[in-house]
Amino acid sequence: MNFKKHQILIWVSVFAVTMGIFEGSVVVYLRALYYPEGFNFPLAPIDNQIAITELIRELASLFMLLSVGIVAGKNFSQRFAWFIYSFAIWDIIYYVFLYLILGWPESLLTWDILFLLPIIWTGPVIAPVLLSILMIILAMIIYHFNFKYNYKVKILRKEWLALILGSITVFISFIWDFCRFIIRNISLSEIKNLTFKDKLFNLSVKYIPESFNWIIYVAGVIIIIVGIVNLYKRLLNFKKH
Repeated sequence: MNFKKHQILIWVSVFAVTMGIFEGSVVVYLRALYYPEGFNFPLAPIDNQIAITELIRELASLFMLLSVGIVAGKNFSQRFAWFIYSFAIWDIIYYVFLYLILGWPESLLTWDILFLLPIIWTGPVIAPVLLSILMIILAMIIYHFNFKYNYKVKILRKEWLALILGSITVFISFIWDFCRFIIRNISLSEIKNLTFKDKLFNLSVKYIPESFNWIIYVAGVIIIIVGIVNLYKRLLNFKKH
């Protein structure tokens, strides 16, 4: 690979890899403090200050990745591509680092907390990893046509619709089990009167995942793949002409 021609790709990759290691290191510290015998559900109780700090850290991580995309890209599609590419590399390296340091996850079917905003996302490790691979593929399609053919790739409305609808569907699969748990333990009157906030926090540390909704997840992944394939076919037709 010619470094000068691909230096943006190389440096964005370096950033994403090191960020994955950095993020994984934080989790190693947290698990040493709260899970000295190994991470498992239910969640260990933590004080409010640490919980708030974790939420802020997750939000800051998203802005860091978004900032890289904005700086590296020259137009909207490039910025979007660099954002999802760095996000995907970060996510995969995060798990690789944890496996090398802690021997966790034991397998790709090991359950993990994927995100905490706006509520807890859970699922087997393979689920976010597969999504990350799709994000890398999509980003590289945009990069390839931008770089090799000097074509300003524009994602059309129907392609955006598939990508967004698929992402929302996958998101639902990640929060499905936790939402079912909460609905079983919080009454409608508590929700109406907004008196469930403290109870929600207490329930979170008692939550043990039961089942992952693979049907919803796979449906979302298929919709995303349809969007990616449609974009690729359209760009191939452009190249032929």
